[in-house]
Amino acid sequence: MTTLSPAQATADLAEFDRTTSRWGRLTMIAGLIISVAGPLYLVLFGNLGITSTQLWTAVAAVLGTFFVIWLVEPITYFPILGPAAMYQAFMIGNISNKLLPSVLVAQTSIGARPGTERGNFAAIMAICGAAAVHLLSLLVFVGILGTWLISVVPAGVTDVARIYVLPAVMGAVIVQAIISMKQLRPTLIAFAVVLLVQFVLLPLVPGLAMVSTAISVIGTIIIAWFARKEAQPAA
Repeated sequence: MTTLSPAQATADLAEFDRTTSRWGRLTMIAGLIISVAGPLYLVLFGNLGITSTQLWTAVAAVLGTFFVIWLVEPITYFPILGPAAMYQAFMIGNISNKLLPSVLVAQTSIGARPGTERGNFAAIMAICGAAAVHLLSLLVFVGILGTWLISVVPAGVTDVARIYVLPAVMGAVIVQAIISMKQLRPTLIAFAVVLLVQFVLLPLVPGLAMVSTAISVIGTIIIAWFARKEAQPAA
């Protein structure tokens, strides 16, 4: 086994960060272009009868619905995933219900704290593993066995799964995050803020329902920042 000097390790990590940032940006831009190329072609050359007013109305509706998520998700995920895994996660998707649980389990299994270099590398490998398992399961259970499974699974089981699977996954993610972070004060603050928003703020101002997640996240961050325990100066 080759042991690197601290200086060499630091240089290699810096090079890794530069390479990841460069190719991550290029990959995300390429993904964006590919994603919008098809719809733009249909709108401009498909003779679908879509007017510019209808197009911009649809764009405004999407912006109004997802704008808060665009702000909240990067802020929420970055401390756990790290910069390199963020590119992977937003290219693959299903972050909260697939990739984030995989990252938390991987970091906990090897004792890597989120936000550290070790935690960032664990996140990268966990996302690679989750994506590989996801693609393989899609090939087998959807591509090969999908029609047969739908025909043999009772409708009642499908309805139960549709209702309870996502809450079960999100509950497991929350518990795993609490166990992994081991930060009692921010955890209590997060629960208090969510309860206040859900049972006090929203009944008083129902119009804030669309931005309730953003209020909860930003409120938790601000309160936890001011309520944090100050580091004691070295004697």
